[in-house]
Amino acid sequence: MKSDFFPACNQMAKEVEESIRDLVGTAEGGKTVRMGADLTPTKLIDQLAEDCVIRYLKETPLCSLLISEEAGKVAFDGDGGTIFLDPVDGTFNAVAGIPFYALSIAYATEGIVRKAYVRNLSSGETFMAEKGHYARCNGKPIHVSDVSSLDECAMSVYGRKFDPTRVMQLGQKIRRWRLLGASALELCYVGCGRIDGFIDLRGTLRVTDAAAGMLVCTESGGKVSDLNGKEIRFPNEVTIGRCIVATNGVLHHKVVEYLR
Repeated sequence: MKSDFFPACNQMAKEVEESIRDLVGTAEGGKTVRMGADLTPTKLIDQLAEDCVIRYLKETPLCSLLISEEAGKVAFDGDGGTIFLDPVDGTFNAVAGIPFYALSIAYATEGIVRKAYVRNLSSGETFMAEKGHYARCNGKPIHVSDVSSLDECAMSVYGRKFDPTRVMQLGQKIRRWRLLGASALELCYVGCGRIDGFIDLRGTLRVTDAAAGMLVCTESGGKVSDLNGKEIRFPNEVTIGRCIVATNGVLHHKVVEYLR
């Protein structure tokens, strides 16, 4: 992998920030421009952000394959790796002017995510991780919380729209619910100990949403699994979603038991 991955991500983030700045908090940014590869509507703000990244990768090929929420699969003359991209994770927040939305970029080889980059496009706060080496926020090492009791924890818990039954038993046990609306950042928040878990039972979380945040979480000492506590695997298809459980590790078994 090229050693310039993270500097390249910083440059892409800068260009994305500049391209969408005037659309944040506007109805114009939320206009639907087409149907994305993930079979959900692509908003103007998503399209402009993704265009920036694709343009950059054409000029500076960091990968052979880009898998992105809006464009789907895009081939490049790169080094053989795959980049998973969510150009604006938390589109609703961005359009509504809520300062919690991110650029999420993960780099993988042989099906394993090696490097991760998540930038809060509103605040500039940046999470980076390299598999087997580190996880950092703004260059400083981060670690998950040491909360060991569900009665004391804070978690983001997303349930199915019309069927909250599976989360209710857990929801009655945890102390605080925090639904922040950008999964990549929420996974990073588990990693840096701001929340103790992120649970998504909707079955709509895609590899582009989760790949980078998952690495930040696990390299910070957290644990990520499917609903049964087993290793979670995402297909390289943005049309297929998964459920996910991510915690500080200490709480993981308890959360999985409640979900059962």
